[in-house]
Amino acid sequence: MEWETTFQKVEEAWTHPERLKLDPYQKVVEMVIAALDEGQLRVASPSADNHWVVHETVKKAILLYFRYRGVEAIQDPPFYFQDKIPLKSRYAAGVRVVPPGTARYGSYLAPGVILMPGYVNIGAYVGEGTMIDTWATVGSCAQIGKGVHVSGGVGIGGVLEPPQARPVIIEDGAFIGSRAIIVEGVRVGHHAVIGAGVILTASMPVIDVTGPDPREYRGYVPPYAVVISGTRQKAFPAGTWGVPCALIIGWRKPEHDDKLALNALLRDLDVPV
Repeated sequence: MEWETTFQKVEEAWTHPERLKLDPYQKVVEMVIAALDEGQLRVASPSADNHWVVHETVKKAILLYFRYRGVEAIQDPPFYFQDKIPLKSRYAAGVRVVPPGTARYGSYLAPGVILMPGYVNIGAYVGEGTMIDTWATVGSCAQIGKGVHVSGGVGIGGVLEPPQARPVIIEDGAFIGSRAIIVEGVRVGHHAVIGAGVILTASMPVIDVTGPDPREYRGYVPPYAVVISGTRQKAFPAGTWGVPCALIIGWRKPEHDDKLALNALLRDLDVPV
């Protein structure tokens, strides 16, 4: 489908909000949301040079969708909700949604995804064969790759505004340990391992301590990195105190894609998951 005309109207509605009252503009917004729901469009997508491109117009369509929709009853016995956005009702082949797991309309779950009693918000994309474990949340517009394991209680933050902001990105094959928190557009590289309870924000230092000298990243975890929580000393007027950071303490190898081998690596590195 050619999206140029549709995106042009979305931009017109964004620039001239009064036009959103008109049916033709609401229809183009709804076309974008329906395409997100079916996986035809994404909020962000990888480019050939290993970068991610944010599709601002798609994010604008989500924000416009919120603007004109009213709160309505959503009944799915025995559950009852009141919201502007309906629940997702169409899933790809082989998707499992375990009650009371919930995905919002405008999110996409690819074939083979398992959603335990967790939550996936509008604009999010979850790749093939990924597990969203119990009480994990996938925030608005987050992009989760293929074969990812999002463990119980993980919080993947939503990044809806501003439209140009990069969402949280978890690339293929990554393992996110229990109760980890990843927010503010952090990108986790493919096959990386994030230990239990690790907090990653755009400003949180991610320090590679595996070599003779530390190497620091911000808002990014390299592919195959094994990450745990850490602290480093910082001087304040009242004294020197430990402030939180994340530490890369090892590197996953292709042979660790097997679950037993990965578990053995994590035991060797003493990584809680």
